[in-house]
Amino acid sequence: MAIWTPSLKGRRGTRALALVEAMRADIMAGLLAPGDRLPPQRDLAYRLGLSPHTVMRAYAEAARRGYVRGEVGRGTYVSSPVCRHQTGEDPVLRRPEIGPVDFSRNLPFVGESEQALAATLADLVRAGGLADYLDHESNDVALRHRRAGAAWVAMTGLSTSVEKIILTCGAQQGIFATFAAVLHPGDVLLTEALTYAPVKSIARHLGVRIVGLPMDRDGICPEAIEAACRQHPARALYITPTLQTPTAVTMGERRRRIIAHLADAHDLILIEDDVFGLLPQSVPDPVAAFAPQRSVYITGLSKTAAPGLRVGFVHAPDRLVGAIRNAVIMSSWMPPPLMSEIAAQWVADGTAEKLKEGQRAHASRRQAMACGALAGFHYHTDPFGSHLWLSLPEHWQADAFSAAAADFGVRV
Repeated sequence: MAIWTPSLKGRRGTRALALVEAMRADIMAGLLAPGDRLPPQRDLAYRLGLSPHTVMRAYAEAARRGYVRGEVGRGTYVSSPVCRHQTGEDPVLRRPEIGPVDFSRNLPFVGESEQALAATLADLVRAGGLADYLDHESNDVALRHRRAGAAWVAMTGLSTSVEKIILTCGAQQGIFATFAAVLHPGDVLLTEALTYAPVKSIARHLGVRIVGLPMDRDGICPEAIEAACRQHPARALYITPTLQTPTAVTMGERRRRIIAHLADAHDLILIEDDVFGLLPQSVPDPVAAFAPQRSVYITGLSKTAAPGLRVGFVHAPDRLVGAIRNAVIMSSWMPPPLMSEIAAQWVADGTAEKLKEGQRAHASRRQAMACGALAGFHYHTDPFGSHLWLSLPEHWQADAFSAAAADFGVRV
């Protein structure tokens, strides 16, 4: 091909970003094809009248976005074409359409949330009083938001009341606030042997010791809890009984009742992370329903409604509500009132339920694709889950497999 020399005329922003956008436009137009080699940075800088440093920054940003890849000693090459949206325009809230295939994060479907958000914001504008959403919440507004949280939690089968609900900036802050409220440095926290990775980081920062316990096809093993409580002065048990992260196991009702009984018998605070609880079509009641006086139940809307709707709901027994609420205040004072209002309206008018059904349908399509691609391999999943657990053949170690997959442009 001829030496690529883009036009930066009329492009806004810094010269480096203008060059990145020119590169993207030429990939979309087919002027740059996958595998094409870009000019050396100094050569392109000379032809465009730019500094070599500017071109270097542009190439680095293009690589970060996945448009190109650098090969040591060989140069910079176009990675893959940039897919057009069906309208020819960039889709709003789009996921990256070029670069590595990223299975390293559990990202729900954006779905129809854009249209729902536009309608809700328009309603808020017509209603007036937008300044209220940039102020501290009044007691009446906060109560209404907690009522919405209670209604969402009640959909899981857990009996609750507005007094037991604490709003957070997503379920992860709910986990952090709960740990901060009920655990002290040196305390022992029991978890599944394979657990949600941020839990380990939170525990480490709080000086809490984690003891991971064996699992089977139904989740954490009851006999392991018994043994751990005899061996350690355990304070709390953290579990994800529905679509467990990362194994995708959903615990049956009998096991849930046994876990609740053990928490009572050993005076454990039971911390139940149930962000996926409403995705399966049929699932037993939360473990918290069987031990309500010692259970902290955590859920939210980002996994079931829209990924950026960072509003979490914590249901706690009366004796722990104040401590957890104080931990939320200490870390963020309160969730943003505008975000909480959107969440409350969506729960009240059925939008959140509709978006949840969209997540289910999309997850089902993804799972069908995965089942076809992984035919013959051993894995565990749920038809409506957004992740699956693939067992590696004996000759693979997890780190080596992850590195090999990355070499093929797949992150796991």
